[in-house]
Amino acid sequence: MRKKATIFIAGDSTAAIKVPEKRPETGWGEAFQAYVKENVRLDNRAINGKSTKSFIKEGHLEAIEKSIKSGDHLIIQFGHNDQKLEDPERGTHPYEDYQQNLLKYVQVAQSVNAHPLLLTSVTRRNFVGNKIAENSVGDYPKAMIEFAKQNKVPVLDIHKITREFLNAAGEEKSKDYFLHLPPGQSENYPEGIIDNTHFNEAGAARTAQLIVAAMQESNLPIKELLNGLDTSDNEKLSGFLHN
Repeated sequence: MRKKATIFIAGDSTAAIKVPEKRPETGWGEAFQAYVKENVRLDNRAINGKSTKSFIKEGHLEAIEKSIKSGDHLIIQFGHNDQKLEDPERGTHPYEDYQQNLLKYVQVAQSVNAHPLLLTSVTRRNFVGNKIAENSVGDYPKAMIEFAKQNKVPVLDIHKITREFLNAAGEEKSKDYFLHLPPGQSENYPEGIIDNTHFNEAGAARTAQLIVAAMQESNLPIKELLNGLDTSDNEKLSGFLHN
């Protein structure tokens, strides 16, 4: 009998499972669970603060290599912490070691006939005028797309999709999806917080829906492992996949 397929997520804090002390911060990988079919296992290995480099150096990719099997799927999304060039433990250059590191993740999947899938980084809420800057995560999304084309690896441009969704929401409404809290509202953030990188529950849920919609619109085998969005969600999100 065919074993239960597993979807692994290798990524950073934007996807990771959060501890109670961080709530209402929520990773999109947590919300993604709602769309995974019952006979499929989601193994979210994303970790706060990790880059392509530090995830490998600390042994997390090696741990996935020991677990992943033929027919599984490996979702790969990094970039936010690769930007931190001032930190030699994490920083990478987009067209150099970042791409070299991506190859290592892809090879782990391909070595066991699993399916690698690259996702460009979710956008930061970095408005310039009335639009989010296209380089909100530097050149890392472009570098990932270039790498994917050169190496014939599937990629979904989640940076573009999430940026366009938030642009449509507008500068003020888009705050509703991020960790923006006034003083006194949360025990975890008594002095309040303004965080334009990390999602709250609503932002994680919407981002997961955008990712699922992109997968369903693709011709990738991972779409067969997911439950569909309901009709109203499909209508709301479809426009962001075709611009």
